[in-house]
Amino acid sequence: MSTMASRRRPSLLLLSALLPLVALALLAGAAAAKPTGQVTVFWGRNANEGTLREACDTGLYTTVVISFYSVFGHGRYWGDLSGHPLSTVGADIKHCQSKHILVLLSIGGNATSSDYSLPSSASAAAVADNLWNAHLGGRRKGVYRPFGDAAVDGIDFYIDRGSPDHYDELARRLDGYNRFYRGRKGVRLTASPRCGFPDARLEKALRTGLFERVHVRFYGGADKCSYGNGAGTWGVVEAWNKWTAAYPKAQIYLGLAAAESGIPDGATGTIAVYLKYLYYDLLPKVQKANNYGGVMVWDRFSDKKTGYSGVVQGWA
Repeated sequence: MSTMASRRRPSLLLLSALLPLVALALLAGAAAAKPTGQVTVFWGRNANEGTLREACDTGLYTTVVISFYSVFGHGRYWGDLSGHPLSTVGADIKHCQSKHILVLLSIGGNATSSDYSLPSSASAAAVADNLWNAHLGGRRKGVYRPFGDAAVDGIDFYIDRGSPDHYDELARRLDGYNRFYRGRKGVRLTASPRCGFPDARLEKALRTGLFERVHVRFYGGADKCSYGNGAGTWGVVEAWNKWTAAYPKAQIYLGLAAAESGIPDGATGTIAVYLKYLYYDLLPKVQKANNYGGVMVWDRFSDKKTGYSGVVQGWA
């Protein structure tokens, strides 16, 4: 045997020994990914998206978030559902709940900063009182209930404007209403922060530990970690790891926008081909987190056009 061949043999033997270990490592990584089948969608931002009942009847979603309750904090309380008639929403909420779909109401949104804020502790208390009596389990006489006697299952914090002050107090007051329920949570709290960690407007509120779910928004282009803004898988995962580590007791959702999915308008055939990077690269990485909760989709209007959730549901 030549000297060159004898030098190669140890390397070949070492490679042969390592291959089974590499395969085991890959299998372990795959096993660590834990799809949950949980898909959350935001509804209420476009009158052409269809009704809340229609969204729930698709079978695509496990949670629907009504958006937004966007006027509060200054003695005025109102929501903007972009032209949806309020008269039918209450019955639709009950219909969704009868199908075991969680229905939340999101506060905040992209309104101007003058439309909502919490300038004082007293305003936080007043907003909590209004949410309880107008949308949750309270029934104080004289308080207008836009959705009639239907009660949402909880409140989502989507704070994109104004000061971060007093949202922690609002969360504590809302959670305090759970004393009126036996054996279950009647007021569940979730948050939808921007992906840049930490979210300055929600950090203090999240530190209360009262939020059971956090839908991290990896979309919109406002942060370098936005998936549709060129962040790519690496940028998303870097931010994702910070969120999952910071709130280990909360379920963390990967928030993505159907409009930024790369699916062309009017696409036909197998939509999955446009989402291959999500399936092969991003989801396996984020699903390794012990507190991975599922996928949040923004929003129903874009989702209906693209068929995004119809594909992602099987991977979430």
